[in-house]
Amino acid sequence: MIIVTSGHVDHGKTALLQALTGTHTAHLPEEKKRGMTIDLGYAYLPVGDKVLGFIDVPGHEKFLANMLAGLGGIDYAMLVVASDEGIQPQTQEHLTILTLLQIEQIIVVISKADRADDKQITQLKHQLQQRYPALAQSPIFVTSARTGQGIEQLRDYLQHLSYQGQIDKPFRYAIDRVFSLKGAGTVVTGTAFAGKVTINDELYLSTGQKVRIKNIHAQNQPSQQGLAGQRLALNINIDLAHNSIQRGDWLFCQPAPPPTERITIWLNSQVNLSENQAVHIYHAATRTTGRLTLLTSKQLAPQQQGLAELILDNPQFLAYGDKLILRSGDAKSVIAGAKVVEINSPKRYKRQEVRLNYLKFLIQARHCAERISLYLQSQARTFQQLCWLEQLTAQQLTQILQQNGDIHFQDWCFNQHFMQQQKANLLNALQHYHQQHPDQIGLGKARLYRIACLAQPEKLIYHFIEQMQQQGQIQQTRGWLHTPEHKLQFTTEERDFWQQVFALFEQQQGQALWVREVANTLSVEETLARNFMYKAGKLGYLTAVVKDRFFLTESIYAYARLIKQIIAEQGGISVNQLRDQLGFGRKLTVQLMEYYDRCGFLRRKGNQHLLRDQDIFDF
Repeated sequence: MIIVTSGHVDHGKTALLQALTGTHTAHLPEEKKRGMTIDLGYAYLPVGDKVLGFIDVPGHEKFLANMLAGLGGIDYAMLVVASDEGIQPQTQEHLTILTLLQIEQIIVVISKADRADDKQITQLKHQLQQRYPALAQSPIFVTSARTGQGIEQLRDYLQHLSYQGQIDKPFRYAIDRVFSLKGAGTVVTGTAFAGKVTINDELYLSTGQKVRIKNIHAQNQPSQQGLAGQRLALNINIDLAHNSIQRGDWLFCQPAPPPTERITIWLNSQVNLSENQAVHIYHAATRTTGRLTLLTSKQLAPQQQGLAELILDNPQFLAYGDKLILRSGDAKSVIAGAKVVEINSPKRYKRQEVRLNYLKFLIQARHCAERISLYLQSQARTFQQLCWLEQLTAQQLTQILQQNGDIHFQDWCFNQHFMQQQKANLLNALQHYHQQHPDQIGLGKARLYRIACLAQPEKLIYHFIEQMQQQGQIQQTRGWLHTPEHKLQFTTEERDFWQQVFALFEQQQGQALWVREVANTLSVEETLARNFMYKAGKLGYLTAVVKDRFFLTESIYAYARLIKQIIAEQGGISVNQLRDQLGFGRKLTVQLMEYYDRCGFLRRKGNQHLLRDQDIFDF
């Protein structure tokens, strides 16, 4: 367990920790020279079967960024106030930050008691509790590092604090220092936000590189494992000379998704905020800049809450519920605290009523099972996305999906409502296509997907199409999808006439015929020939590549198989290549190729035509 020690510069934080633990946390020469903490200092206190870790954060305003780096994953804090100086600017700013980060408990430590009388100390206690509601129920200890007053009582209180670490979550570790040790190699230090790690575990740097844990120091002691809420030094098998690791990087137990640059947050304002402004953003050991946009109002008054969007200049690895601190564009003052509500937020329609209601429901959700239900309300999410967003193990997420009655298919998670909605879109698209194109059998799978469900995962929609085929909602003829009702058949007379038409096509040896050619050769009216040939097209016997010009459908399939073979060997095919292969004139070859593009079998890229949907013309 880690306890952060904060307060104004020279109020005795470092001396207090030395009295508690016997360790002087000033570790940099510049700190010792100046007599103040510049970077984070650490001290440890073994008590019974556990070790308390203390972070001594800088008190000077110029070093506030380093102070913020120490507050990720912390549940308890000591606010140190010198009895002779009382409340100072950094006292208030540190308390504001601790409050905004929703620290479990803030313990007030009045230091340097030997420099003030009882009346001063009593007034200071009263002032702290009256002025700051967050401290109204806080325990207060009066101490002196020089005389030892109150040190034992404080130490006893601290050792009985309950452990809050989220050990059952996936391991997530914020790096704040990187260095090399002779004989050991690369060592990173930081705070474990969640989960646990053991020696020989394989972890993933946020840079994407896989590393192995060689040794662990937990709370400054050699250990076989490290747990959430502990200060850990991890010896990893990576060469710093050839790899870049820096403060602000992370270690995860599984590969992380790409970092996010656009997030939605629940904002707790400390000053008047305008609709759009530049900010500095602090999370764990990272600091970046960005732009804050209010979503539900044009202004936010102090102590008000509201939804907002952050666009980050440098993408960050964030998950639901992560806590942020925002400072002004000039980085001189804290302006708000925030909780991450959504990552990878949409760029458009962000203020629509439906979306804002969805975000409010997310905030009001009592637990992650309710939020997962909301995530899957109108879209499918990958299993990995949900695991990351809620920081769940695969087993935990599987249990929640089962509990909610949601569906997990391959990489995708969705609910019954989403599935039925997409199936209805597919069926409606097919019916509309039949109305608009009664001379066509139907649509290829890829084209139906693009018409009905383009914004949805392609493989998942294909799965729904297969289900609809199995359930008889959709049928397939020669690779074309259509509704069961969309069927045609020849009359007895038409079957006889088809034999004559078919014989003409056979004489052409794979060439196309115009309607007028068939009418003149068979001595029938052109209108009669046209209506018949389009009906044959509906039945799948003929295929019109342009108006009134038909191929035998079996020829279309044969040429498609040839095209697939050429593309498999060469990656694409041009009109000239197909013309040479078939021996057609250029005009007819262009018409044929454009038909293949139009029906979704091919797509054009420059002079080349590439395969779009290899399932068409398989039957």
